[in-house]
Amino acid sequence: MKKMLALLLVALMAIAMVACDKESEEPGKTEPEGAVYKVINLVNGNLGDKSFFDSAEAGLKILADAGRITYETKEMGATDADQPKWQETINDVASMGVYDLIICGTYQMPDYLKEAADAYPDQKFLIYDDTTYVGANQNVVNLSYRQNDMGYLIGVFAAAMTSQTTVDNINPEKVVGFIGGEDSPVINDFLYGFLEGAKATDPEVKVDTRYVTNYFDTAAAKELGLAMINDNKADILWGVAGLAGNGGAEAALETGKAWFIGVDSDQELTLSTELASITLTSGLKNVGDSIIWFFDEWDAGRTYWGTEVNLGLVEGGVGYVSDKNFAKYAPQEVQDLVIAAEKAVRDGTIKVSSAIGDETMGVVALREAMQP
Repeated sequence: MKKMLALLLVALMAIAMVACDKESEEPGKTEPEGAVYKVINLVNGNLGDKSFFDSAEAGLKILADAGRITYETKEMGATDADQPKWQETINDVASMGVYDLIICGTYQMPDYLKEAADAYPDQKFLIYDDTTYVGANQNVVNLSYRQNDMGYLIGVFAAAMTSQTTVDNINPEKVVGFIGGEDSPVINDFLYGFLEGAKATDPEVKVDTRYVTNYFDTAAAKELGLAMINDNKADILWGVAGLAGNGGAEAALETGKAWFIGVDSDQELTLSTELASITLTSGLKNVGDSIIWFFDEWDAGRTYWGTEVNLGLVEGGVGYVSDKNFAKYAPQEVQDLVIAAEKAVRDGTIKVSSAIGDETMGVVALREAMQP
């Protein structure tokens, strides 16, 4: 009898200990599903660009806050003096062998990444917004974006708005402007969609296209914008030139005769109050969202090493800002045109041309044909 009582007492104590353990757990707190990845983000410049780098950083922070990754960001600088150190930095990081993923981005990094990927085949890399060496290394994934699709929607919007003369700063001339960073395939991919969207909306619309030849000279972009406004009466300028493109917003504000459209991020949230007030919308390249999408896929067992992943409207890789000034200033008929165009691009009814890999150089012919 005593033996039975002793066994019963032990059992009751075990049950009580389990109950206490369960009560000590934080209510509603669960461990993250899948692995927790160790990541380093190499920025070939500095945070604060209000564009690609900040977008990537925002996506990584969301992942870290959710407990899905631990990460650090290394700002490598953007000056001519900084660039020789980029190769040493990415090689040093890869040689450590402690990161599950090394992330970098933009058109300046593929050569540096290629050397590191060759030297360290067991290290995984992700590069966003570049397709230079797709498939050359089985330890690299390239994230690219259908900026031509997004450009088409912005073209529809700009062409429809430039006829709305009841809106402040819109003149009777059907001319809009495109300020590009460089005359390159990626920038011209934005442009190709923009031209096609504008032409499909109103064949009479002209597009004044000019290039800064870099992504940092806001003063040069401002001069281009002033010329577009003063010489050709452009009343909407789209800046697709990184930081330099903001010079187009400065030109629109200074003259008081035009509106601005931002790019990559929601520039109504990142520009000064004065510049944001004349920014009608922004074409979005959702780098941060694309990185989150990549980790979602990785956790689900779907990997893309050695390939390019091209993300468009359906995948959330690109989009446009449809609230704030867009909703405030664009008449409903203009908003409806953009919504209809988005639906048509999403379901494949509209196929937007791409400047990437296009040996016919169709964008050049269309660009020249639509110059004012």
